[in-house]
Amino acid sequence: MKKKYLFAGLIVLVVVLLVLFVLPRTKKSQQEIIKVGSDAAFAPFEYVDETTGELKGFDLDLMRAIGEELGIKVEIQNVAWDGIIPGLMGGNYNVIASGMTITEERLEVVNFTDPYINAGQVIVVRVNNNSILTKEDLVGKKVAVQISTTGDLEATKMLQEEDIKISEIKRFNAPPDTFLELKNRGVDAVIIDLAVAAEQIKATPGLYKMAGEPFTFEEYGFALRKSDTELLAKINKALDNLKANGKYDEIYQEYFGE
Repeated sequence: MKKKYLFAGLIVLVVVLLVLFVLPRTKKSQQEIIKVGSDAAFAPFEYVDETTGELKGFDLDLMRAIGEELGIKVEIQNVAWDGIIPGLMGGNYNVIASGMTITEERLEVVNFTDPYINAGQVIVVRVNNNSILTKEDLVGKKVAVQISTTGDLEATKMLQEEDIKISEIKRFNAPPDTFLELKNRGVDAVIIDLAVAAEQIKATPGLYKMAGEPFTFEEYGFALRKSDTELLAKINKALDNLKANGKYDEIYQEYFGE
């Protein structure tokens, strides 16, 4: 009988040890790293520092701050834009932080955090071009866009739904390629996000200018798998805290302040 009680006691002890040490450790190991996928060719939101090789940008610094707020390490991978959502769905990373606009189409596939910045599409032309002032002036013109972005969607919408007969839409993998095509006169205009356009114009003075004001209103969010609802809630809470404690404004000022 004593052996029976001793055996039962050992079982209880093993269960208690599992609860106290093994299970919490397993849960912690699942949460101690947030893997982030980002196409680092979209300055000032994400880019590679030419001097240090470091991945930098507003999105990435904001994700790092979120990690600090949560006490979780953030690990960033530089991935191609055209495979960024499949990479998320395949489990290569937990979060996309890559200047991604929240759209109805994307919401069918992924969840987005609360919006963290407002953006809009603008038309960029060569500095001496005064013939393009609005999107209606793109009739008969060649336009460059980054493939599978809202700039691409807006150009396609103009052509197919708004009767703005753009003569050709040239699609490129990265924003710098669109501006190079504009510089080389392969296109008449680039359609791209406002902040990216402003960064390029600032970096290459005398080459480009914006044609008028943004013609869309958009919001960026970090994208997660539909199943990662707990992580989504944590990131949203961290975003709220960063806005409340001034850290968000500090990061914003670094990249967009005068």
